[in-house]
Amino acid sequence: MSTSHRILTTARPRAITRQQEQRYLKLTLLLLDALVIVSGFALAYLLRFETNLPFNDDAFRDTWFYIQVALALVPAQIILFYIYGLYNRTNLLGGTTEYARLFNATTAGVVLVLFINFIKPEFTLARAWLLMSCAFIVGLGFAGRFLMRRIIYMQRRAGRFLDRTLIIGANPEGLAVAQQLLEARSSGAQIVGFVDDYLPVGSEPIAGMPVVGRSSSFAALVQSQEVDIIVIANTSITRERLLGIYSSLDALQDVEVRLASGLFELLTTGVQVREEGHVPLIVLNKTRITGMHYLLKTLVDYLLAGITLLFLAPVFLVTAIMIRHDSPGPVFYRRRVVGQGKRPFDAFKFRTMYVDGNARLTPEQRLELAHAGKLKDDPRITRVGQFLRRYSIDELPQLANVLLGQMSLIGPRMITAAELEKFGKWQHNLATVKPGLTGLWQISGRSDLSYEERVRLDMHYIRNHSIWLDLKILVQTIPALLTGRGAY
Repeated sequence: MSTSHRILTTARPRAITRQQEQRYLKLTLLLLDALVIVSGFALAYLLRFETNLPFNDDAFRDTWFYIQVALALVPAQIILFYIYGLYNRTNLLGGTTEYARLFNATTAGVVLVLFINFIKPEFTLARAWLLMSCAFIVGLGFAGRFLMRRIIYMQRRAGRFLDRTLIIGANPEGLAVAQQLLEARSSGAQIVGFVDDYLPVGSEPIAGMPVVGRSSSFAALVQSQEVDIIVIANTSITRERLLGIYSSLDALQDVEVRLASGLFELLTTGVQVREEGHVPLIVLNKTRITGMHYLLKTLVDYLLAGITLLFLAPVFLVTAIMIRHDSPGPVFYRRRVVGQGKRPFDAFKFRTMYVDGNARLTPEQRLELAHAGKLKDDPRITRVGQFLRRYSIDELPQLANVLLGQMSLIGPRMITAAELEKFGKWQHNLATVKPGLTGLWQISGRSDLSYEERVRLDMHYIRNHSIWLDLKILVQTIPALLTGRGAY
């Protein structure tokens, strides 16, 4: 296990309590938000009244009046932030969800001012100032929350702001949840172990995470281990035992209980909870990447793919001439692969094999190809094809697939329908995202990886996707292509 993982799993005494950490965090956010709101009002005033931009000159202008309005609106906006859950622990550090709440709370503040103006017409102010204040508060608020998240992530790597987590059930679902919490290093989960009624106490179903007790001694374990969060893998426990666990937690007010969905095979798929007739139901997302992440990823895909295609047009022309000179056959090859939603499409590639390539294989090579999906010394590949594959030039036509919306610049490796079976229970997760022109497999060894390693990397990408991970992969792809390591 890596050092970073041990930080999450090794129990250690706290310098301050979890409640104190949360109070410090909320106080810091409160002060940060107050600064953001004041700065938003001030910047909007300077832009509206102290610049030569073409605004309506008849707008009411009184510096002291706007100072008074701002002083009144700062606490009102803070209260709206509180009402919208921006200081609620379950919503903190929530990424796009937190941003959405901040946007809604700020918009509610604008609506409040407009309502006051409606019922009290003599209360007049420049509407451009109000709208620009909203824009500045949203923008600065996003930046402030983003910065706070990064600071907390750094603190978690140093062993602070961690939640001591106990997992009920060391069955496949419980192990899958634990593994995901380990891989999501920013989660802050410090897993103290498992409670399980079947495995021996002290055994380690995952290295460094032992079985610490039975469900019968559950309440005592929570207190002795100073547990903050309990995650229940509900496929490992009967309904009666589950109700018993909830009952035993009545006296432990500071402990949060979280129930796993029971669908650990769909662990990489985002879910929502929706109430129907006051019954909470889990709704599975059809796609893994949604919201702001989807918007940013789509913009990056289309922008970079379009620019790159224009820039590389001369390279495409030279490559086409080389292929036609090297061996008879078409310049392009269409590979039938599976995309998002398991929809098939033709992925474009420069042809790198002889037209009669399969006839050149020996029986032994056919067996190796069926087993590994690759041949290190493949007789089907042309001389030009070897060069194109080494530097992944053969895959550049897939930029057209990106523009057609069938692929993404970054994502899991594209596969055929036959290869999909090798993903087993995880194949549903693979279908929730578009295959990528490059990805973790490209920067981690390419064809030197086993199929099991490729599956693991693809699942890791889907589970932990962010625009920052995409940019990191994009940057690391360049040296991976230049060295040509693992390409054949």
